[in-house]
Amino acid sequence: MERSLVLIKPDAIKRGLATTILSRLETHRLKLVGLKMLHVDKAMAELHYAVHKEKPFFDDLIDFITSSPIVAAVFEGEGAVENIRKLMGNTNPAKADVGTVRWDFGIDIQQNATHSSDSLETAKKEIKLFFKDSEIFDY
Repeated sequence: MERSLVLIKPDAIKRGLATTILSRLETHRLKLVGLKMLHVDKAMAELHYAVHKEKPFFDDLIDFITSSPIVAAVFEGEGAVENIRKLMGNTNPAKADVGTVRWDFGIDIQQNATHSSDSLETAKKEIKLFFKDSEIFDY
């Protein structure tokens, strides 16, 4: 069974969309196995977005993700990474398919409501960054 990380970003938190987005995932045969609300500090943000360190938008990413609390979740299921990515839609809401989370709730390429792991390898790293083993549940 695959696991993937989902972050409900500050723009969605401020608009009261966290449970709406989480509910969409649960209704698509994905099992919620970890959940928490937290304020990402700069050090954690820099680790999370390290792949973008040399890009011109890096500082904006850090400022945005640390601007308010987020919700972090771990979902489990067959093909979880790919299924979640499809449900989320294109990173740019203007290019996302109708009915995806980002089409419905995204504002722009940065304020796009969510983050989800882009590969199984990335998911494993991201889950470890946001969750202790004891915060992930088997049931």
